[in-house]
Amino acid sequence: MGENMEQVVKAKKLKKIFGSISAVKSVSFHVNAGEIYGFLGPNGAGKTTTLRMLTGVLKPTDGEVEIHGMDVFKKPIAVKSIIGVVPDEPKLYDNLTGREFLEFVGSVFSMRKSDLNKRVSELSEAFEVNFLSKFIGDYSHGMRQKLMLISVLMRKPKVLFLDEPTVGLDAKSAKILKLLLRKYTHEGVGVFMTTHVLEIAEKMCDRIGIINEGELVVEGTLKELRNYSGKESLEDIFLKLTGGDEIKEIVDSL
Repeated sequence: MGENMEQVVKAKKLKKIFGSISAVKSVSFHVNAGEIYGFLGPNGAGKTTTLRMLTGVLKPTDGEVEIHGMDVFKKPIAVKSIIGVVPDEPKLYDNLTGREFLEFVGSVFSMRKSDLNKRVSELSEAFEVNFLSKFIGDYSHGMRQKLMLISVLMRKPKVLFLDEPTVGLDAKSAKILKLLLRKYTHEGVGVFMTTHVLEIAEKMCDRIGIINEGELVVEGTLKELRNYSGKESLEDIFLKLTGGDEIKEIVDSL
């Protein structure tokens, strides 16, 4: 991925302070069209806070976010019309059926009924979803995750934001999601994905940024990260950069 690639997401010196806690400390990066950018870090490192700022849910204490050249906070409606967000804990309407929820989302984004039906049918088949007639209140976490994925992917957004997307998914659905994301990137979609699972970052992402205690400690392709650290495995790099070496020593000594 060269610098001449179209940068569909630009984060400039993003900062978020909650009271006396600096959750995110002047983080800058970009996501290119046609790539999956993995935002990797231990729990509590600032991943979800960053994603919420990128998608306009949370106003930064300082810094800027641009998506397709538009300021997220100055043009929120235009930005929201071209992005799709899958949060780590989907907030859904328990009193609707899955089908009603998808139709509601489709109407908000002015989708044609024929397009909605076709895409919902294709995605339901892919993710083995056969519960759209049931009330969301009866869904398991995995079912909610699948419904949320369908509600976002059916719209074919230009930029996708996924917060720990494989949590709650079975192995087959996770693999299908991986293949779908790759298909979308070939069509020019940019994907920003948070994860704390090293294997997912290693298998799915074109570039990886590692965040720890609110700071972006390193970023690059897997090859660049290995060159940077002189170590082979992403696990070793991750532990070294997030101060986890001592954890490894403790485990090894057991």
